[in-house]
Amino acid sequence: MSGIKITWLGHATFQITTPQGTSILLDPWLTGNPSSPIQVEQLEQVDLLLITHGHADHVTDAAAVAKKHNPTVVAIAELIHWLGTQGIANEKLIDMNIGGSFTFKDVTISLTQAHHSSAVTVGEQVIYTGEPVGFVLRIENGPTLYFAGDTDVFGDMALIRELYAPDIALLPIGDHYTMGTRGAALATKLLGVKRVIPMHYATFPLFIGTPQGLREDLQAFNVGEVEVIALTPGQTHDFA
Repeated sequence: MSGIKITWLGHATFQITTPQGTSILLDPWLTGNPSSPIQVEQLEQVDLLLITHGHADHVTDAAAVAKKHNPTVVAIAELIHWLGTQGIANEKLIDMNIGGSFTFKDVTISLTQAHHSSAVTVGEQVIYTGEPVGFVLRIENGPTLYFAGDTDVFGDMALIRELYAPDIALLPIGDHYTMGTRGAALATKLLGVKRVIPMHYATFPLFIGTPQGLREDLQAFNVGEVEVIALTPGQTHDFA
């Protein structure tokens, strides 16, 4: 199994490069993100754009990225419909729903449930953008990733383990709007993964979860040997 590269761009925004060179961008929020080390203009390549839900801290730069790089865009159907009103070419929009899968080059994307909410706010109008989701990414000659999106822990993460057997989980730990470290520790146990990358923390003071707190809660739940890969914004981890 060859390696992949995962770069954390702060908050819940990640860029992943597959062994075949496919560049995947997840939940693009760079503009106005206090933890982002770069701006949209500095992104060099995006082939595949994945968006878990419609909140501004996950979708703000979707249209700008799509117009600049012309990627294939994958999200749940209602969010795709809204993105189609933002000037993104319809032929690049892939509308999906929970349980479905789509293959792009060397990546097969499957949508999972997430326990959260999803809407965009335009002025004083709140527009529903479908159910929030997570993504499972099965990468040819690479590992299987589970990107949880914004969620609490839920029992059916055990089904994600049974269906997809992810190798690496990207999990929110910040608390307040998502699960905190206790929830993420239990999620790790349900998923059966041995490597976790924390996200959705440290962006604002109200996000109290920390990677060290996750490590402590993993011990408290007797999860076993788990590597917590705590990246700093802009850092790339190369999985050999």
